[in-house]
Amino acid sequence: MEEVRASSAWVASRSSHVTVDTSGIEKVVETIKDSIPKIEWDFEGIHYFDNGPLTVQYLFVLDALNFCFWPDEDLSYDHLASGLKAALQNDKSVFDADRLQKYTGPQLRELLKWPRPLPLEDERVRLMHEIGLELERSFEGKASNLVESCGKSAVKLVALVTHHFPGFRDHSVYKGHQVFLYKRAQIFAADLWGAFKGKGYGEFNDIDSITIFADYIVPAVLRQLGVLRYSATLASIIEANSEISSGSEEEVELRACSVYAVEKMRELISKKSGKQVLSVDLDLWLWSFGIQCPFLQHHRTLSIYY
Repeated sequence: MEEVRASSAWVASRSSHVTVDTSGIEKVVETIKDSIPKIEWDFEGIHYFDNGPLTVQYLFVLDALNFCFWPDEDLSYDHLASGLKAALQNDKSVFDADRLQKYTGPQLRELLKWPRPLPLEDERVRLMHEIGLELERSFEGKASNLVESCGKSAVKLVALVTHHFPGFRDHSVYKGHQVFLYKRAQIFAADLWGAFKGKGYGEFNDIDSITIFADYIVPAVLRQLGVLRYSATLASIIEANSEISSGSEEEVELRACSVYAVEKMRELISKKSGKQVLSVDLDLWLWSFGIQCPFLQHHRTLSIYY
């Protein structure tokens, strides 16, 4: 994850559309340093959990498909998580590797009980096929074998996932420099840790290496909290609900500066309170804050990475 931290810091030091506000970080940290918000992983009760390998399979499918809900204003992450949960409760073989390779768009819709085509539906189906094929080829069809092969290292798990599954390779080129963000690969490790409460399949001796998961919501929340500031041009694009191209300078800055800002928040909390706080916990707090703000305006980018 040092690649994520270092490349995000590189972007933040050269960013022209997004600025990390040090005084904003200090104000937020001052309010939370003595009672760091702790949000339960499944605080909404929308995820499947049976404390075994089937939960790992469910989470891997969920995180393979966890991106780009905004083009359909009625669709959200909750629909994906709860829809896949219901499908698995109804049929325990629904995410078997051989079946993942055969799903069509209409069949995925049927799984989720969604009445119309999903945003980036062809990409979602392609990624289901990709994980089914590679799980079958390299891990005997089981995501639990993938997790067991990482030796209780979240960093190694992210490396394995991005090595074996191209759809998780979330990186961009910014001003000639490679930038790594790995949102969905990292969130798979974090979901395992949260679901299994740091034990069994969720036991990682380096969970503190995981960064936040740079998506739509977190940058918008950080802006609202005064941690990020946008240029007038970028602010007007977001406020007009105009699309920002995937891989553009603006989009990379929004995501990378969010990662960098939360790393700075972590450092300051540790300095002021003597307490170590995980980026995973800060991310969940920021995200839960964001989804409770119905009028929060976020950037709009068509992407398979978040």
